[in-house]
Amino acid sequence: MGASVDADFEIGSISKGITGLLYVDARERGEVGPSTTLGDLLPLDGTPVAGVTLSSITTHRSGLPRLPAAASPLRRSLGLWLHGTNPYGDTLDQLLVQARGVRPGPPRPRYSNLGFQLLGHALASAADTTFQGLLQERVATPLGLDVFYAPATPTDLRPAALTGTTKRGRKRQPWTGEALGPAGGVRARIGDMARLTAALLDGSAPGTAALHPTENFTGRVVRIGAAWITIERNGRAVTWHDGGTGGFHSWLGLDRAAGTAVVLLTATAISVDQLGFALLGQLTEEEGR
Repeated sequence: MGASVDADFEIGSISKGITGLLYVDARERGEVGPSTTLGDLLPLDGTPVAGVTLSSITTHRSGLPRLPAAASPLRRSLGLWLHGTNPYGDTLDQLLVQARGVRPGPPRPRYSNLGFQLLGHALASAADTTFQGLLQERVATPLGLDVFYAPATPTDLRPAALTGTTKRGRKRQPWTGEALGPAGGVRARIGDMARLTAALLDGSAPGTAALHPTENFTGRVVRIGAAWITIERNGRAVTWHDGGTGGFHSWLGLDRAAGTAVVLLTATAISVDQLGFALLGQLTEEEGR
């Protein structure tokens, strides 16, 4: 049975793509610049992570790890695998304590959830609000997205929020957390994600320039903008981001030259990436006839 159109899903790491949009929007507003650091906006003075630039985080070149060692990622992963518990329930204060003990590595491509968590909260600080407030003020309200939010605790979930499941149908706790929002904590309805996708295609979404690739990510085959990946597939440039949590998977992809796009949300931990690429290719081919 399909989900109600009012149901909302965890969109996972597509949240990083949203944070990339917010970063470019903040650049355009003059709130941050190419040399702005985490220490300029968050209480991290005197720590190695304070000198990390926001711009380096957007292309996963900050040298920050996927997660800080202080977060005990192995213990949290075991809790998820064995009991379905949420591994990302930290508050912002807890995240900052963990980040203060991190020593960044070399500036090579390295996927970092920690980096995008800190980036989103730094952008919120620059705008004198919370990440949840920034998301609402600069994305949800301007684009008319009725259900597009980052719940800090399970009590913030809407009554129609779906419960995710594993590949075998086992229920998973919702991934809520104040700290998590910018890197993987956004939830949305499929209709609102479709409106966001349309706005990315026509350029009316804030910070749309985040989609433009600016750096090589994996050799010359994979390029990256502000979080958004661009690859060539069947001779066409596809810009995309996927997301996966304990019980959800998502995919958003655009063929910007053809003006076509696909967004998929599912309440199960089964990847929909290949299906998304295939549907986008089919749609683009049909539009070209």
